[in-house]
Amino acid sequence: YVASISNNFAYCLAVEKLLGLEVPPRADYLRVIMAELTRISSHLVWLGTHAVDIGAITVLLYCFRERESILDLFEMSAGARLTANYIRIGGVMRDINDVFCKKLEEFIKIIPSKLKDYEALLTNNRIWLKRTKAIAKISAEDGIALGLSGPSLRGSGVAWDVRKQEPYSVYPKMDFIIPTGENGDVYDRYLVRMEELRQCTRIIEQALALLPEGEIMGKVPRVLKPPAGEVYACVEAPKGELGFYIISDGSDKPKRLKIRAPSFVNLEALPIMIEGGLIADVVAAIGSIDIVLGEVDR
Repeated sequence: YVASISNNFAYCLAVEKLLGLEVPPRADYLRVIMAELTRISSHLVWLGTHAVDIGAITVLLYCFRERESILDLFEMSAGARLTANYIRIGGVMRDINDVFCKKLEEFIKIIPSKLKDYEALLTNNRIWLKRTKAIAKISAEDGIALGLSGPSLRGSGVAWDVRKQEPYSVYPKMDFIIPTGENGDVYDRYLVRMEELRQCTRIIEQALALLPEGEIMGKVPRVLKPPAGEVYACVEAPKGELGFYIISDGSDKPKRLKIRAPSFVNLEALPIMIEGGLIADVVAAIGSIDIVLGEVDR
């Protein structure tokens, strides 16, 4: 629920792959803009709540202030703020207008200065350093063995990002870097996500500048009956690799649908992270892998 558009994106990619559908270029760029706004929004929720867990309250108020601007953009485009179902099979639900573009441009102009404010409060704060440095470490080898993905794996120095390694949509046309850590601790996972916030802004700027004119929906049949077969498609969601595995028997309903939820997989690293540590550090460890329990319980 903190990254609804990412879930839309992954599911639609899987169905489109099964159907062999082509998405219009304009819709592809709009998808990327919305997906990166979702990543920023999700990371802001993570940063604010993670900071509160460790004892820094002010950061939460700052993060939710900026997140409100993103929710306003979702409301303008999708008609909903939290569970925004903007992406559709074959394209997107509606086009954006000049008012949306102006508000988006205003947001991407102010967000770099806001990130500096967050970092001024935390990055060199001695209490923050004491609670995060050399805490809940996990090696690259253990992370890979456990199936970690997203910032939780990149914090251990593994430059794995689905947008780069298994590119989809128009991400190959975007110029951005994959931030990684060195020590695999809470602090490195924090630094990775902070840099990702900057890279998200960079991607949105490029996508907005390159946004072509044209249709926003491809040629989609009124009744979807994919051919019998199986398919897997995934995206780089804010928390890691989010994938949908679908088996079709040729009917209008999936025979089987399995969701690879990153929160559920990433949580498996917790026992290794906390071994030999303090009970107080468990909270910092959980916060640093950024789970949402809805994904875990499912």
